[in-house]
Amino acid sequence: MSSDDQLDLLFDPSLISSSVQQLLGPDLHLRPLASDDVKRGHFDVLSVLTVAPRLSPKAYRENFDQLKACSGTYFIIVIVDKASDKIVASGSIIVERKFLRNAGLVGHIEDIAVSKTVQGKKLGLRIINALEEIGRARGCYKIILDCSEKNIPFYEKCGFKHKEYEMVRYMEDPKDVATSPTTSKL
Repeated sequence: MSSDDQLDLLFDPSLISSSVQQLLGPDLHLRPLASDDVKRGHFDVLSVLTVAPRLSPKAYRENFDQLKACSGTYFIIVIVDKASDKIVASGSIIVERKFLRNAGLVGHIEDIAVSKTVQGKKLGLRIINALEEIGRARGCYKIILDCSEKNIPFYEKCGFKHKEYEMVRYMEDPKDVATSPTTSKL
């Protein structure tokens, strides 16, 4: 396993609570995403959520650099199995600056993924705990997340409450959006 100080990390690892790391035990390591985590199976873990076509190492690095350039906004964390140096879980919190609440900050938790080989070991809970701590450290006044209906019980166990409704519109082919018969009439 690579030492954190040898990796190009997305953000300062001191933002990750050491108490969450201790709950993982000695075989797993929680850290920020690294610029070369494509080789540690980041897409294998993300594929439990949806179709996750692999990026080339170059495209992965370019995307990583763009995220890192938005300092204080993107916080992606991974849990790495020390023996294999492979990612077994991942999640992110994106910090949004608002005009509301005195220019307050809102955390958006996204992409909680745990490899099927280690599900049931509370790694999803540990990812949520670590992301909440990052949100708290950044000064977020609330943290929100969207999930499928089947995952509501898990997130309720994590302390989240069901509120509001989510809406989505996929922009499959941006050039067709303007002429689409479903384009908004507002």
